[in-house]
Amino acid sequence: MFLKTLSGRFLILTALFVMLAEILIFVPSVARFREDYIRSRLERAQIASLSLLAAGDMIDEKVEGELLANAEVYNVVLRRDEARQLVLSSPIRQTIEATYDMRDPSAWELIRDAIHCLLEPDNRVMRVIGDPVKQAGMLIEVTMDTAPLRAAMIDYGVRILGLSAVISVLTAGLLFLAVGRLLVAPIRRVVSHMSSYAEAPEDARRVIEPQSDVVELREAEEALQGLQKQLTSALRQKERLAQLGGAVARISHDLRNILTTAQLMSDRIEMSKDPTVARAAPKLIAAIGRAVSLCESTLAFGKAEEPPPTLARFMLSGLVEEIVEGERIAGNGLVDYVTDIAPALTMRADREQLYRVLSNLTRNARQAIEATGQPGTIEIGAGEEEGGWWIRVGDTGPGLPQKTREHLFEPFHAGNRKGGTGLGLAIAAELIRGHGGRLELVRSDENGTEFMAHLPRELSFSDPQ
Repeated sequence: MFLKTLSGRFLILTALFVMLAEILIFVPSVARFREDYIRSRLERAQIASLSLLAAGDMIDEKVEGELLANAEVYNVVLRRDEARQLVLSSPIRQTIEATYDMRDPSAWELIRDAIHCLLEPDNRVMRVIGDPVKQAGMLIEVTMDTAPLRAAMIDYGVRILGLSAVISVLTAGLLFLAVGRLLVAPIRRVVSHMSSYAEAPEDARRVIEPQSDVVELREAEEALQGLQKQLTSALRQKERLAQLGGAVARISHDLRNILTTAQLMSDRIEMSKDPTVARAAPKLIAAIGRAVSLCESTLAFGKAEEPPPTLARFMLSGLVEEIVEGERIAGNGLVDYVTDIAPALTMRADREQLYRVLSNLTRNARQAIEATGQPGTIEIGAGEEEGGWWIRVGDTGPGLPQKTREHLFEPFHAGNRKGGTGLGLAIAAELIRGHGGRLELVRSDENGTEFMAHLPRELSFSDPQ
């Protein structure tokens, strides 16, 4: 499990990378060690030869052998004044197999010769040429065994690798602690917040508060915070809609019973001989019948879910006149109504649902104008276009606020007047979408607001007959 954690993998990778770096340093280091080893033997050989030259014939063979043993060479050749002189010598057990010139070797030659020495297990005799120290001559040559050199190089390499291992472990340990504090701890904090939030996403107190000093982690925390806030808001809205659905169903049940009684009473009013009552009675009966039908639809489909439209042919002008007359009665006389609809314009839609759409748009426009206390005009126009029909509802009101326009067709967001629920435009847009069309805001500024509804001739599903 440790190797599957971020800290564990970082620890292993750090140790491996440090070891790789040390290995890359190891080869040049061993090559440099070999060069220093050989040069030290040349210096010893030079000192021994100078001692012999200074003493003349006074040094016997035993002392000469000790000088060669101390320098760890077989013989020493010193070139001085263009003369090549064998200063010290001893028997060589085997032939010389390689010659190395140490006067000006390149880095590649030193590395190549060092690797070759390490890979050659057998002892060999080699000749080494170098410059005398302090320019005590023109050239110095020595012969020596490779086995002691190889043993010294291996010992040095083992010590280097051991030190590298210690450094890699210490480095990895320090980085492990640093990563645990700087990265793993903040990540675990984010995970803890996510788990806590998942237990109760509707609780705004569990939304994460960005605290990390690391830029990337702070950006992740801020993104998570935004997501959690959106989700909490959506859940609250969903809960509110669910509560509203239950309330609407209960209210619709009781309201249906009340309206049914009113409908029975309105049937008797229709038989009145008073001309004014006779003219108003059909509209009253139609309004009550529409309310009863809406209540029954709400109960049938639950939580105000709209049923599919029942399409039929009807003349739009009559529907608009009915809406305008009702709004005139409900208004305070400040609003004038202008209709621009051909009397013979016939469209195919659900008449009751379209009535609700235009009624919502017209009522919103009237209430917006009346809220200013100034007179205004509402214009309703319609026409036929290729593939369907369009209906336009415009007013000379104050326009919609920017906040309202951002969530125009969302429930509980678009209401910008006192007492409004923000459901009118959402319902209108849903009903138009049910017809396969679209409701859009054409403009909204200080000169007024204009909505446009587009209805297709054919729905995407099979039309009921």
